[in-house]
Amino acid sequence: MALVLHATRNKNVYKTLIAAEYTGVKVELAPNFEMGVSNKTPEFIQMNPIGKIPVLETPDGPVFESNAIARYVCRLKADNPLYGSSLIDYAHIEQWIDFSSLEVDANLINWFRPRMGRAVYLPPAEEAAIAALKRALGALNVHLSSNTYLVGHSVTLADIILTCNLFMGFTHLMPKSFTSEFPHVERYFWTMVNQPNFKKVLGEVKQTEAVLPIQSAKKPAQPKEAAKPKPKEEPKKKEAPKEPKAEAADEEEAPKPKPKNPLDLLPPSKMILDEWKRLYSNTKTNFREVAIKGFWDMYDPEGYSLWFCDYKYNDENTVSFVTMNKVGGFLQRMDLCRKYAFGKMLVIGSEPPFKVKGLWLFRGPEIPQFVIDECYDMELYEWKKVDISDEAQKERVSQMIEDQEPFEGEALLDAKCFK
Repeated sequence: MALVLHATRNKNVYKTLIAAEYTGVKVELAPNFEMGVSNKTPEFIQMNPIGKIPVLETPDGPVFESNAIARYVCRLKADNPLYGSSLIDYAHIEQWIDFSSLEVDANLINWFRPRMGRAVYLPPAEEAAIAALKRALGALNVHLSSNTYLVGHSVTLADIILTCNLFMGFTHLMPKSFTSEFPHVERYFWTMVNQPNFKKVLGEVKQTEAVLPIQSAKKPAQPKEAAKPKPKEEPKKKEAPKEPKAEAADEEEAPKPKPKNPLDLLPPSKMILDEWKRLYSNTKTNFREVAIKGFWDMYDPEGYSLWFCDYKYNDENTVSFVTMNKVGGFLQRMDLCRKYAFGKMLVIGSEPPFKVKGLWLFRGPEIPQFVIDECYDMELYEWKKVDISDEAQKERVSQMIEDQEPFEGEALLDAKCFK
């Protein structure tokens, strides 16, 4: 007899369906399930008093919460390899399931829900969620640098749950520019989603090209205004024309063209920024001979300018991950100038306080004014224009692009690229 899963298809449902593929357990989705209708019925509430999905209907009674359902399906098969081959394997699998839920999924949801209009959008809260997510992905990246799977040498339930949680991030929130900081996580995710049992459930997975835009929550107001004129008394009939005017005003406001960015009005440059970014990303060997030489061949001092930046308050950088999150937040806020800039940020030192130094390439002869106005981090750094006629400064630029270590006699704790 098949187990019945009451839910629509989503990443929490995929956990159970993939686990079922590995265990050979038959799980079917409840027919004609409609979110907001089916989960409000007395029968559903009896299975899960909160009314949330998914719920698994079994011969012994219902089970809710996605991780618990996936565990149940796994345990239906004796000696299931999805739970490892020893007590310590079991503990490590549970450890990574908790990590996946608390450190990865929770922060992705805190980033996702406000952008979908399901919670109030607050930029500082989003920044905190992204910083916490990056910290988790950084830790995961280190683990996966020497492990193909989370535990042991084959797929376990921990891999299924983590991959399904990452699925929402890769498909809605984390474009390549975000995930390239975590190459081992990238390799792991694409390895997992292309496993036959994953592919049966997920199909072809495509990474998002941009962060999910913030959903507008303005529309419900208009139907209410349209309904008001009918009950009004006759003497007030003349006021009716005012409402179309208000509607027309609303309609007129939307299509206002955005003013052109002043940088788009500059004379054309021989340097094509995207070509440089491509060369930087694709050069894996002989970096100095290929990428650095290519940069100086492309560089146009009339169309672009180079800038060193030094963090003003390095004595405060006493905790490594806080310092790295600080730099990550700065790069996130610099996203407004991605079309016009390339940057390298280095966190330097083997022990605190850590130094933060950067190199930036900007379109135009000066730092763009809109960046200074809109990115508050700019004032936290001392900025100095690079003089490329000075060979020492030119060499420093090359070293920063290359992440040369040691840099100025000190170890690199971290190097981040904005491209």
